[in-house]
Amino acid sequence: MILALVFSGIVYGQTAITLVATGSSLPEPLYVAWNDEYHKQHAEVQLRYLPEGTGESVKRILAGIGDLGGGDAPIPEKQLKEAARPIVELPTVLIGMAVVYHLPGMPGGLRLSSSTLANIFLGKITTWNDPGIVKLNPDLKLAELPIKVVHRTDGKGSNYIFSDYLSKVSAEFQSKAGRGVSPKWPVGQGAGRTQDMLDKVRNTVGAIGYTELNWAIKASLPIARIRNAAGEFVKPSTKSISEAANALETKMTDDFRVSLTNAPGKESYPIASFTWLYVPATAKDAQRGRAVADYLAWVYTNGQDMARAQGYAPLPTSVLAKVRAKAATIR
Repeated sequence: MILALVFSGIVYGQTAITLVATGSSLPEPLYVAWNDEYHKQHAEVQLRYLPEGTGESVKRILAGIGDLGGGDAPIPEKQLKEAARPIVELPTVLIGMAVVYHLPGMPGGLRLSSSTLANIFLGKITTWNDPGIVKLNPDLKLAELPIKVVHRTDGKGSNYIFSDYLSKVSAEFQSKAGRGVSPKWPVGQGAGRTQDMLDKVRNTVGAIGYTELNWAIKASLPIARIRNAAGEFVKPSTKSISEAANALETKMTDDFRVSLTNAPGKESYPIASFTWLYVPATAKDAQRGRAVADYLAWVYTNGQDMARAQGYAPLPTSVLAKVRAKAATIR
């Protein structure tokens, strides 16, 4: 119903147009800020972003609904081939999935290894004073407290990033839960929205969950350090997320469908990713196509500076050049 109401307000005249996008809630604060700033500079164009989740965004854009889609996972190739029109996937910024938790009297300092984290989300480690966690945190007094796993519900891009990482570091997680926007979580309670995830962790003693870094910071939740592929315990930051992308820069493909999780490098944060825009290569209407192309040109110039100022890691320079060239082909 919301989508129908938004579309009914679109103006098709020569001087005003509203572009509509559905997408992930993870980059929503940045996209809303981008849209507001772009409208200030281009009064004739408005952009509406509806945070319905990566899975729903993919369904709509592949069906030919909307001008843009947003998501935190590459669209499965089988679905791309069945799309109503060719779709281009363009990374916008880098994001990192922060592991957040609620332990009384412990505002920070928790360390977790990849195997320990996988075993928590597999339900094999069930208490916070498990020997595996204690060994990683000899300076912390970990209570005999049940671990309450919180995960996102089906169709969410954050699931894809987190499960992509856990599937790389744990063959058991890969076989039992799998990689995707809808993993088969063995344990835990689901959270539909990003804010639901934050609220559940904040209000549940012993809880552990995952969310985009900027959301975690704004919520003032403790963030764990995760041991990376080089054996270093790293906390997510714009620098450590950028280090992960830089470590894999030479492996970037022309379609940008690249996983950045578990990247090499001492300073790389291991749960990093692109977040993407899904864009029809050719719009149904020439005017709307020009409006989308102009907006994308702004996103990959002024928008990157704005992202950096708002605490997001912009695209690496060489990747940005390739994305700009790809975006320029949109019609």
